[in-house]
Amino acid sequence: MPLYSMTGFARTQARVNDQTSYTLSLKSVNHRFLDAQLRLPSGFDALEMELRRVLKESLVRGHVELTLSIDRSTQQAAGLNRELVAGYLDAFRAAQKEFWLAGDPDLNTILRIPGALEANHRGSGEEDTAALSASVLAEIGPLLEQLKTMRAREGESLGEILHGSLDRLAQAVEGVSQLRPEVEQRYQERLTQRLSAAAGSEFSRQRVLEEVAVLVDRSDIAEELARMTTHIGHFRELLSAGGEVGKKLDFLLQEMNREANTLLSKTGGVGGKGTHITELGLAMKAEIEKAREQVQNVE
Repeated sequence: MPLYSMTGFARTQARVNDQTSYTLSLKSVNHRFLDAQLRLPSGFDALEMELRRVLKESLVRGHVELTLSIDRSTQQAAGLNRELVAGYLDAFRAAQKEFWLAGDPDLNTILRIPGALEANHRGSGEEDTAALSASVLAEIGPLLEQLKTMRAREGESLGEILHGSLDRLAQAVEGVSQLRPEVEQRYQERLTQRLSAAAGSEFSRQRVLEEVAVLVDRSDIAEELARMTTHIGHFRELLSAGGEVGKKLDFLLQEMNREANTLLSKTGGVGGKGTHITELGLAMKAEIEKAREQVQNVE
């Protein structure tokens, strides 16, 4: 299964009949859950509910905007608002009679009254709405496939970026592993010197070595390196599996960041090549943060 990004766009145009056509578009960006926002003209409540159902069945995560724009290229026939015109004429005659006025109503003046003329749209009733809804429902499936294709292409690019981050993380882990024995030896020597100085006249080499062994064991970073390697392997497996893995990848990166922090805390202040371990640990954290930014857009 491909790795899907949550970023994508798809659009289609269709004609219902000689008078009506429409544009249907889908746009998606990253979001923790599926957040569908539909922009439809008024009077399409039933269509909106059906479209929401289709989106929910087809997509897992992302902020999705669906927009339906209708173009009615019908000829408009001008119709007379008889009720409004009759009311105007009645008022005119009543005023004429009451105030003994002369003259006749002016047709041009009457037709300029707001609402006196109405534009009649042919084929824009319930029958046209039903036909348009049916057409949209027939187009939404192919449009979603078009969106998924684009999200898959974006996901492939994300996968390449994330694999690059994993490669650099693995190199840093290997670098720390190679430095670990020497750093542990240096740490042991420093502890031995300090404990011997603190013990003074009551110096017991065996006792000091026992204390040093305990402290060195507590500062050992072998477990952190092993867990980091395991997390990197699991991360690669999830990338290869694809599908809905965004949340799992984000969790793994949190665990990796925790291991990097522990590694840094255990090796801080050792000096010598321990400084290089600190640099590698900081490089790990930087790569993890870059990966987390990319993973936020994985479905």
